[in-house]
Amino acid sequence: MILSLRRRRASRRPSNTNTQISDSDSGMEIVIPNHFRCPISLDLMKDPVTLLTGITYDRESIEKWIEAGNQTCPVTNQVLNSFDQIPNHSIRRMIQDWCVQNRSHGIERIPTPRIPVAPFEVSAICEKIAVATRRGDRKRCQDLVAKIKVWGKESERDRRCIVKSGAGCVLSLSFESFARGYDVVSNGEESLVLLLDQILSVLTWAFDPSDGEAQAQLGSDSSLRCLVSFLDGNDLSARQNAVLVLKTLLSLDQRHVVAANLAEIEGALEGLVGIIRQPVSPKATKASLTVIFHMISENCHSQNDINKIGSRFLDLGLVSLLLENVLDGEKSLSERALRVLDVICDCKEGRERAYENALTTPLLVKKILRISDMATEILVSILWKLCKNSSNEEKESVLVEALQVGAFQKLLLLLQMGTCCERMKEKVTELLKLFNLHRRGLDCVDSSGDFKYLKKPF
Repeated sequence: MILSLRRRRASRRPSNTNTQISDSDSGMEIVIPNHFRCPISLDLMKDPVTLLTGITYDRESIEKWIEAGNQTCPVTNQVLNSFDQIPNHSIRRMIQDWCVQNRSHGIERIPTPRIPVAPFEVSAICEKIAVATRRGDRKRCQDLVAKIKVWGKESERDRRCIVKSGAGCVLSLSFESFARGYDVVSNGEESLVLLLDQILSVLTWAFDPSDGEAQAQLGSDSSLRCLVSFLDGNDLSARQNAVLVLKTLLSLDQRHVVAANLAEIEGALEGLVGIIRQPVSPKATKASLTVIFHMISENCHSQNDINKIGSRFLDLGLVSLLLENVLDGEKSLSERALRVLDVICDCKEGRERAYENALTTPLLVKKILRISDMATEILVSILWKLCKNSSNEEKESVLVEALQVGAFQKLLLLLQMGTCCERMKEKVTELLKLFNLHRRGLDCVDSSGDFKYLKKPF
């Protein structure tokens, strides 16, 4: 009788998901004891920790509170002189016992949380890595790096702790030191290759871009040559790690220096294009496109340099590969490919290679308004460069072909939508004027050319 009364009263009250867990089988609501709930999230604590104020919170919630810039205890409002979080094993065991007791109601036992890595532990490992590097002890260094790698897999929190503790700088120094003894011709000894690959796999997420010393170590000639050797290798994981590190290096302030040095290394450009031609993973392909973009764009101040680097990429069939990625790639991949194609079309030779590919103009027109706003802006920019900066014959050929595949209607729609920025609006207007002139000429030859594509969806 009492139970049914409670159920009726509970049905009248709005359910509070923070304090109760519903059992769908029996219709009962299991009330979570207050001291098992985090004062911040009001959810059942999975990893209870206690601050110096004596209040227990769920680790994830209190860490978010502290990372947001708060320096007080949420409950007592006392200023925290220390952010140390002591695991509350007693409460955690009580919560686990309570979960077991209510297992029949669908409550799952919370797993025993792993103790997160502490900054002093990371610092201790880094010191040992530095000592092993100075001694040239590959085996010892590899074991220590493997430990950091395992920590990084535990949680995002551990990764942040490793990065903040300066592991990236120590690993960069170690990579540069061992890379000096790497024999590119023989691909190095197996133990050395394994060590460098191990360090590289951690640097993909542990490298701190704001660390100038780490930048200098990874941007050195010996480090870059080793990275290029990995790019050209057969190990897919090593190839991906190498291009991800290069992407980070070329996203920094000194990227023009790294780009110039990288272009001088034999096999660098071939390795980057090879990752696009034979994809290792979407992440690696995007990273390679980003590296290529920076290598070309960083030399835009000198027409000779851009022709030199751009020509080498063009000779490797880059334009066709870019168009294939625009055609079949997902949004972010297509955007990166278009960015590279856009910067290639800044130079005459790049535009000539684009003209030579029969897929260029139809694909550019087709993809307008179909990928993203950013992609549409880049597509208009490329089309504008192909139409404006070309000889009369090439210009007329591109304009006629673009008209035949519905460029005029798409650009007109784009202008009418009112979503264009001022720079894009100017280019669209110029293109429409050019198309309008050739439209009349095209009508005289084939009056159906204008309307052939009007019924096709944009």
